[in-house]
Order: sequence, then C-alpha cells, then structure tokens
Amino acid sequence: MPTPNHELPHALYNAAQVRSLDQQLIAGGIPGIELMSRAANAIWQALVQHWPQERSLCVMAGHGNNAGDGYLVAAVARRAGWHVEVLAVSEPGRLQGDAATAYAEAQAAGVMVSPWQADVPLQGIVLDALLGTGLAGEVRAPYTAAIEAINNSGQPVLAVDIPSGLSSDTGEILGCAVKADLTVTLIGLKFGLFTGQAADVVGTLVFDDLLADPALVGLVDSVAERLGPGHMPSLAPRPPTSHKGQYGRVLVIGGDHGTGGAALLASESSLRCGAGMVSLATRAEHAAPALTRLPEVMVAAIHSANQLMSMLEAAAVLVVGPGMGQQSWGRSLLSAAANCAKPQVWDADALNLLASGYVALPEGCVITPHPGEAARLLGISTAEVQADRASAAHRLAQQYRAVVVLKGSGSLIAAPDGRLALCDRGHPAMATGGLGDVLSGVVGALLAQHLAPYEAACLAVWLHAAAGQEAGAGGRGLAASDLIPIIRRLLEECSPCLN
Repeated sequence: MPTPNHELPHALYNAAQVRSLDQQLIAGGIPGIELMSRAANAIWQALVQHWPQERSLCVMAGHGNNAGDGYLVAAVARRAGWHVEVLAVSEPGRLQGDAATAYAEAQAAGVMVSPWQADVPLQGIVLDALLGTGLAGEVRAPYTAAIEAINNSGQPVLAVDIPSGLSSDTGEILGCAVKADLTVTLIGLKFGLFTGQAADVVGTLVFDDLLADPALVGLVDSVAERLGPGHMPSLAPRPPTSHKGQYGRVLVIGGDHGTGGAALLASESSLRCGAGMVSLATRAEHAAPALTRLPEVMVAAIHSANQLMSMLEAAAVLVVGPGMGQQSWGRSLLSAAANCAKPQVWDADALNLLASGYVALPEGCVITPHPGEAARLLGISTAEVQADRASAAHRLAQQYRAVVVLKGSGSLIAAPDGRLALCDRGHPAMATGGLGDVLSGVVGALLAQHLAPYEAACLAVWLHAAAGQEAGAGGRGLAASDLIPIIRRLLEECSPCLN
C-alpha cells in the first residue's frame, strides 16, 4: 500500500479549490466516507505522535464535514482505549451525508456525545472540529463562545484542517479563531494557513495527502505556489572566464541626512549577492563612512540630480529609495530615476512618493511595500490590505504593471500576469529596522545577474526570509546586517557559482 505524503507541497489552494479537490477524488472513485476515514486516521496518527503521553480526548464538534472528521477521530480514540467525549456545539441531528455517518460510527464505538455547555471545563487534548474551511463570514454564536472556551482551557489543542475562525482564503481571523498547538491539514494546503494572521494560530503544521492520486489533484488549479528549496528560480553557474562586466552594475540611490545606513545596507547586500559592481549615490556626509565600511562600493556624493546622470547611464539596475526621504533632495533623485529606462527596485520613500502621485513608475519594476506602504499605494487602509493580502498584491501588480513584493508574515510576490508566490519562512526577530533595505539590495543583485523580475523577487524573498529564520533562532536583537553573510551562503547552496 502506498505511504501518505507528509511533506508540505508547493501548491496552495483557496476554499473553492479545496472543494474541487474533494469532488475530483470522489469522482475518481474514492467514496466521501472513505476520505473522511483516511482524514480521521491521519489526524489520530499526528495526535498520538505529538502527545504520546496523553490518554484523554475532548472533541468540539460543529455540523459540517469538519465535525464528521472529529466524530471519526473520537471513534478511533475510543477503540484505542482513550477516555473520549464529544461536546456538540451544533445539534447532531443537523448532520447530513458523510458527517451523519461519522456520527453514527462514533455512537457505535461507545463515544459519549453531550451538548456543549460554556461553564463545563474542557479536559484532555481538545480537538477543534468546529468550522473548517467552509467559513465565509465572521464567526457567530455559539461558535464565538466555543472558540473562547477552547482558547481559555489551557489544554493542548489540535485543529482539524484549519483553526476554526481562520479564513482559508486570506489568513484573516474572522472575528475570533482557535489558537492551535497543532494543525493537521488534508489533501491540499490552504493558502490561509501561511499568510495574514495565520502564524499566530496555526501552531505546528502537519500535512497528509490522504493517498490522493497526484494526477487527480493536478486537475485543480492552485491559487499560489509556496516557495522552497528545489522549487525556486536559480542563477546559472558562471563560466571560468567570467568578468565583472557580465554581472551588472547596481546603482543604489538613497541615504538623505541621518539615514545613510539604509542605502549602505542595500549596497552591501547587492555586493554580497554577486552584482558585478555596486555604486552608491548618497549625501556627501555619508560618503567617507560608506567607503570605510565598504571600499568595494563606488560611492558618489550627490548634491543634485544633475550629478546623477552619468551614474544612471552606467548602471544596469537601480535600487531606489532606501533612506532617500521625501524632501527636495530625494524628490529630485527619484524624478531622475523615474525617467531612466533601466530595471529598477523601488522601496521605502520611493514608494511613498509614488503613492503621492509625484512620479510615475517605469515599466518592468519591482516594488517592495510593507502593508502600510501598500495601503497608501492603493488608497485603502492597512487593515484592508491585511484582510486580503493576495488581493492587495494582485491589485498593486495590475495598477503599477510591476512585480510586487508585499512584505509581512507570509510575504507574497505577485506578477502583472497573475502569478502569485508565497514565502512561509521568517522569524519574529525580523521585526526590526533595515531588513527591507537588505531585501531591496538582494533583488537588485539578482536582476543584475539576468534573472527576470518575478524570478528575482521570488528568489530574493526566500533567501532573505530563510536567512532571517536562521539568524532569528538566536532570539531578540537581530540586526539587518546579520542576514547578509547568511544570504550569501544560502544563495551559493541553491545557485552554485561553479558547476
């Protein structure tokens, strides 16, 4: 018999696509109750592996197929000799189809099913089988109180497929959500498990494909791809006769009074990621410190946009905005860059000035907004961006005809042609200044080495997030420059310089 696939796949699905996956498998000859039984066994195996010393299970059950999974898990646990109870938040008489069959099997196994009462404490491992992926609006009573009871129980929590209250389409918490220690997701990965507010509630994520035929799964389009080793763009190896002129000159433009470090971080990350040459156009006060730190970077003290013209002419790629400010100096340099027909990466104040209507974005750019900058670019609130990050990224890509990196937990990369990628790496220690400047420099270096904008953005985001995850393991106090040597090593691991 084949072994289930527990590796996280790369395809990500929304709720409608997940329903299509189920339908394809049922149409392919697997009865729905068989899929539900496989799901229950997968959940049970994950449960006993995660909590090997436990012997008590409390299932919180709703009224859909998610509840059906819960009833079958209860039956399996009861037959294994566990103390099991099901607390029905929805009247079992409402169950239909396979979920009703699962309820009957739980009863046949001797599982005690009682109506849930808010004043009764929960005991043992709590199995969240309340709402699942079908939730379309905000959580309503009695589920709001049931979720609150789960979160206040102090007991270990396993969520079936997705924590109840978390949108499988967006990663938004729809009013309230179960905070799980372990989530076991089935057949296909749900997009909402990886972005928005998901990281706060998903806990450890386990995947089981339920022995689904990959050919049948492949009939359903996904909403996005999840970046990971072996599933990312890569740079070509360099021939032995390589010279610096083949790998582009990156020009970093930024560093107004007091913010020279931002432009220097972008310059250093471009240099360390393989750009053939790196130039920096910055305020005169930053030139000497920049040369002291990075003598390999060609630093020019710029007083006005006129001095920038020869540097624009020589550059292959521009990185515009780190520490640039929004005053007359930064505005004049941004205007000059906007009129230059070269591949460009815009970040920070370049995006704020773009949002103000001061300049237009050239064709073929990469922009790297955080949610606040994205909100200004779209003329909406930050909360609206975060409520549907995929939609915001797609809108930005269409509106500005650019590749968009929407930063944040579960960073997204969107192309004007509709492609969407998600990076699920990262660490809370990355919540510190300067990391966006490092990222913009990495994107610039990859563009200079002839990757297309979407591919360059995907690889850069993954390198940056994976480095942050590694460096963040040391805890608080992460500095943006800590990432640069790790990014360099990871780049070499996934794109070796030599064959």
